[in-house]
Amino acid sequence: MSIGTKAYTGVFPIAPTPFLADGNVDWVSLDRLFDFYGKIGADGVTVLGIMGEAPKLEPHESLEILKRAVRILGKPVIVGVSAPGFAAMRSLAREAMEAGAASVMIAPPNTLRTDDQITGYYAQAVEAIGADVPFVIQDYPLITSVQMTPGVIRKIVSDNPSCVMLKAEDWPGLEKISLLRKWQQESSLRDLAIMTANGGLFLDFEMDRGADGSNTGYAFPEMLIDVVAFAKAGQRDEAHDLFDAHLPLLRYEQQPGAGLAVRKYVMMKRGILASDAQRKPGGTLSATAKAEVDYLLARLSRVDGRAKM
Repeated sequence: MSIGTKAYTGVFPIAPTPFLADGNVDWVSLDRLFDFYGKIGADGVTVLGIMGEAPKLEPHESLEILKRAVRILGKPVIVGVSAPGFAAMRSLAREAMEAGAASVMIAPPNTLRTDDQITGYYAQAVEAIGADVPFVIQDYPLITSVQMTPGVIRKIVSDNPSCVMLKAEDWPGLEKISLLRKWQQESSLRDLAIMTANGGLFLDFEMDRGADGSNTGYAFPEMLIDVVAFAKAGQRDEAHDLFDAHLPLLRYEQQPGAGLAVRKYVMMKRGILASDAQRKPGGTLSATAKAEVDYLLARLSRVDGRAKM
């Protein structure tokens, strides 16, 4: 399902991978999760991302997760294919496209330091997976330690016609979005979708700066969908008001090393996942932490009824 840049708009939630307590993939919860994304109006989904515990999956599990996303959601699916070597990246990318994926997402390895190394890496990655495979640049320096300047991003996009989207996760990154949009207006950067992440922490202002939407995870993806819709309709106050109501929980979920545990715990309480288990090695929430999340949910429910458990 190869698609152009204009299709990357709205909200593409990052799908967590549900596991049973014994570490096996919970396929029933996975199907329910993709069905849930479809019912709330998600415009697509990303699987096998960092928050999807992709490195812990067997190759056949990864492919089955993708196939179920394509079949159940029926909308564009972005597949994370970042890998230490190009052989594994090529194999998964080609299998993903054959299974109906819309594009693949590539993050740079943490060994890259110079601009030439970064642009050279993406050129080699495109050569490995094939220039016919649409790809997404994942700019996430907080995790990768790779700093991509706007100029580097522009060169990657200009040198590789198969680049369809930037997943903008720099922090701070608002000025980067503004500059890239300015270059597009000046025709010094070709058409490129920009979707943002960082757990949604800056989505309200990222939409103000011209982002096309959100490509991140949160226990209430409906909020992301509503904020993006409000912003696109010019209802700035409504977008910020709803975002502000969720911000305490959003912030709590964004804690490094604990965020996935929080997200899975809330999604379990919502009945979307049967368990909040992570495949080992994985973190768990203490009783105190769960009580704090429950407190935040109770407060949020006063403003957003979807938080009532």
